Amino acid sequence: MIHIAARVPDPAVRRLTTTLYGYAFLSDLVLLYPLYVVFFADTGLSVGQISSLFVIWSAAGILFEVPSGAWADVVSRRLLLCLAPLVTAAGFALWVSLPSYPAFAVGFLLWGAGGALVSGALEALVWTELDRLGAVGRYARVLGRARTAGVLGVVLSGVLAGPVLAAGAYPAIGAASVLACLLAAVVATRLPEHRPAATRSTRSSSELDDDGGDLGWWETLRAGLTQVRTRPPVRAAVLLVAVVAADWGALDEYTPLLALDTGVGTPVVPLLLLLLWAGVTIGGLLAPLGERLSRHGYAALLGVVGVALAGGALLRHPGGFVLLAVAFGAAQLATVLADARLQARIVGNSRATVTSLAGMATDLLIIGTYAGFGLLATAAGTAVAFAVTAGPYLVLGVVLLTRRRRGAAVPTGGTASVVGGPH
Repeated sequence: MIHIAARVPDPAVRRLTTTLYGYAFLSDLVLLYPLYVVFFADTGLSVGQISSLFVIWSAAGILFEVPSGAWADVVSRRLLLCLAPLVTAAGFALWVSLPSYPAFAVGFLLWGAGGALVSGALEALVWTELDRLGAVGRYARVLGRARTAGVLGVVLSGVLAGPVLAAGAYPAIGAASVLACLLAAVVATRLPEHRPAATRSTRSSSELDDDGGDLGWWETLRAGLTQVRTRPPVRAAVLLVAVVAADWGALDEYTPLLALDTGVGTPVVPLLLLLLWAGVTIGGLLAPLGERLSRHGYAALLGVVGVALAGGALLRHPGGFVLLAVAFGAAQLATVLADARLQARIVGNSRATVTSLAGMATDLLIIGTYAGFGLLATAAGTAVAFAVTAGPYLVLGVVLLTRRRRGAAVPTGGTASVVGGPH
């Protein structure tokens, strides 16, 4: 019996991971990604109108993030992962069918809703399934590889977008993007999901919040909010995810401008950006090694992000993008490890809700970073804005080292020191 149980998880884990990687790849194999800003401009939108669309997109993500996370704790998470690309596909179809500002605005609302359906539900499903299979220790490497699969989808979309645009203009680009989303929805139906049936007992509400129970949507949402508010380790993990993910996530949007500031021509910009995507890919694949970092090592990793971001930008030379690639790779690794730490600290049936709260906090910080970067870049230039915006990584690294010196109850060495474990 023991030997049979030991053999069972391997095929099941492979089914989960291969399906997950396929889903991540297809979800980001969207040929509109590298062209939608150009598409908007070609339609006649001004820079101000395009900027307002980005605000609508960000606001939609914030609006839908937490409610959809609570929904993922009540209904099938696999169902939401199937619905998400369908909602996004509807937005893309609307764009190419009725290219206009109102259609673009509605499309961004749908795209934001689709992203919110995935956020929280995906991480919760993967953690729960790995936990059921006795393989939860693989979570960080699985998540890192899934994000790498998504990066590869983005890279391939950049390679294919030009030829497809030349062959069939924007309608062909839209059709290919919709097709990728539809295929992602089909793949999502193959994701395994085993949610343990829970029954309401005579336990108190707080016990149900922690240990699970037959909670409705509102109760689940409240349980997630309560867990973040009352459990310092969970709250700290949520904030860590938000700070680590938001900074480089926002700076990514400005890398083309930084590339142009180095003096290269427009045709060279995609090549420099390809260096960054290569760094992000490697960072995701390094998750198994990153799991061994102590708190001191994780703080050093954040220091690498901050120094490499600032140094690469201030060089004002194409060679600086090698340092930026190092920074983006380290940031991807730090983000995966921060998410693993959060998942390890969440208890009860509100896992997706708490994860979505981290996503909402990330979105809020990204919007703040956009505003601050714009002011800095206007006053001192893009390179200086990059360097200053990299500062939070150095500050966070110092905070982690200071907490360690003060005797924070986190073991050194091994995965536990990064992931943290439930406290």
